[in-house]
Amino acid sequence: MKIAICPGSFDPVTLGHMDIINRARKLFDHTIVAVLVNPEKHTAFTVEERINMLKRCARDMKDVEVVGFDGLIADYARIRDAAAIVKGLRAMSDFEYEFQMALFNKKLNPELETIYLNTTAENMFLSSSGVKQVACFGGDISNFVPECILQDIEQRLCVGGKRK
Repeated sequence: MKIAICPGSFDPVTLGHMDIINRARKLFDHTIVAVLVNPEKHTAFTVEERINMLKRCARDMKDVEVVGFDGLIADYARIRDAAAIVKGLRAMSDFEYEFQMALFNKKLNPELETIYLNTTAENMFLSSSGVKQVACFGGDISNFVPECILQDIEQRLCVGGKRK
């Protein structure tokens, strides 16, 4: 069985993330969506909340597992016997960072490959930080996040269209 890991902060998950996860499913037998646990990073949602939201978004995807992880993704991939990390790329600026991380991971785990999926044109601008900013100013984020978690995000980040 070919296993892939889609790692990320997912703070919050966007339609762009879900597109990459869906496309990874076409390439692998099992896809692990790994939510990064980084106590030094300030996030709008806790790890448990992000895992819960992703599980709701992926509830109909029987080949997708949502987990939290800390430490090195190269080590986690070895533990889970994953063949690849799947990352979405929006622009060249993403590529520079992700290319460096892929080289680190390859050095740490020579069996691990990194696969990049280009984002779709409609999601090219989409990022979690952009969604949070729009939500905080009371903007409509319904075109950016899965419908099943829209209310969670609005309740956390917006109050009556005013910044919380």
